[in-house]
Amino acid sequence: MNTANFPWLTTIILFPIAASLLIPIIPDKDGKTVRWYSLIVGLIDFALIVYAFYTGYDFSNPDLQLVESYAWVPQLDLKWSVGADGLSMPLIILTGFITTLATLAAWPVTLKPRLFYFLILAMYGGQIAVFAVQDMLLFFLVWELELIPVYLLLAIWGGKKRQYAATKFILYTAGGSLFILVGALTMAFYGDTVTFDMHSLALKDYAINFQLLLYAGFLIAYAVKLPIIPLHTWLPDAHGEATAPVHMLLAGILLKMGGYALIRMNAQMLPDAHALFAPVLVILGVVNIIYAALTSFAQRNLKRKIAYSSISHMGFVTIGIASFTDLGLSGAVLQMVSHGLIGASLFFLVGATYDRTHTLMLDEMGGVGKRMQKIFAMFTACSMASLALPGMSGFVAELMVFVGFATSDAYSSTFKVIVVFLMAVGVILTPIYLLSMLREIFYGKENEELVSHQKLIDAEPREVFIIACLLVPIIGIGFYPKLLTQIYDATTVQLTARLRDSVPTLAQKKEEAPQLSLNAPTIGN
Repeated sequence: MNTANFPWLTTIILFPIAASLLIPIIPDKDGKTVRWYSLIVGLIDFALIVYAFYTGYDFSNPDLQLVESYAWVPQLDLKWSVGADGLSMPLIILTGFITTLATLAAWPVTLKPRLFYFLILAMYGGQIAVFAVQDMLLFFLVWELELIPVYLLLAIWGGKKRQYAATKFILYTAGGSLFILVGALTMAFYGDTVTFDMHSLALKDYAINFQLLLYAGFLIAYAVKLPIIPLHTWLPDAHGEATAPVHMLLAGILLKMGGYALIRMNAQMLPDAHALFAPVLVILGVVNIIYAALTSFAQRNLKRKIAYSSISHMGFVTIGIASFTDLGLSGAVLQMVSHGLIGASLFFLVGATYDRTHTLMLDEMGGVGKRMQKIFAMFTACSMASLALPGMSGFVAELMVFVGFATSDAYSSTFKVIVVFLMAVGVILTPIYLLSMLREIFYGKENEELVSHQKLIDAEPREVFIIACLLVPIIGIGFYPKLLTQIYDATTVQLTARLRDSVPTLAQKKEEAPQLSLNAPTIGN
């Protein structure tokens, strides 16, 4: 078989979905067969992703690779079109990695295991499709596909307020999705040709006012998913009621769909509007960082504290996207992958801690580190990664966004100083609320009532293995960021050059001094 022509992405997307359809007919009484089946399917699909990446992906090529296109509705130029470039390939790998670990994290699930693992595998294919499809209408369909599994996973396996959290999730995300559908149809029928192909849509000559309307609509849709304040309130409720594997999918993958789409649709397809909206993105990013950090500091519920921490960290993504520098945009992509790993690890440990203490309230914990030393050590390591300790991926990502924005010549010096100062305040707040969280859970005197009513056993090998798998790339990227950045550098450099050409002052500088490198902009001019 000629592997160069094999439909890798189509296979990677459809394989877990097709495998999920077999779950109802698998002989199984207690759910053990189904969970092993789902884990094996996840491992096979992740192996296919790694093999396709290793054999068919060229780091130096900024354009789409592994491209497949099949006619669907020729009259509308509607196709099953998939491909991967530097923006999507890291997130496809992340999706396979996190979903496989989430399947292993779901080992204790005993309630309706067939349905649970069916939804996990269906989500697997749908999430990869979001990062791979290159047709706007198809993008909308796969974007909607993941809403139903998440809704059911929250509504059936969630906590006491699961119905409220699931309903709020579906209302927010489905409402935001309407803007994607309207935008896709409007762009497709704009001009003389009707097409849903993303590359063709990006080449259309849209009027600037039309671009601004499209950009605003897409921004609302993706701000819900990212999430950007004030469209964030569904996330703390969803995390507050979700189980550990669903936490991992929400924090590790779903939030990244918003950041990816913001780069792919808003920045790449509507660069002129992006040039005008960029200061708004920066301000929204700063609000995310400061407001969510302060709110996280005030939370007494452990899940909600980590949820607001996630919202704060995603503010760096929006600032990096709006930086107009190679370094800033690269940092935004790195932050998405880094937070996917760190967020998944923290929420898994929150679930493991809750399974033992049966409480999420920090006031009811204290001193449990004496009895759960492995969980204490893992929680500490993952919290250090979240507060951007040097040597871990979070530090590199946030530093790249910091320096990328600070050296941008697209903004005035006054604006940059204010933004960098506020970003620094957010960075200072993060270790305060994370370290205080660790102190309240693990240090101090044991809560005698908690210890007497609960069996505080330490982490089992399965839990240690999951956290070890997440910490390896977190530390690896922290010490050697090129492990990840080389995958997307060519794409982000090309995109940054196009975005800079959309800013009149930057385009004029380029014409006046073509010998200057975009990677070393003149500061303060």
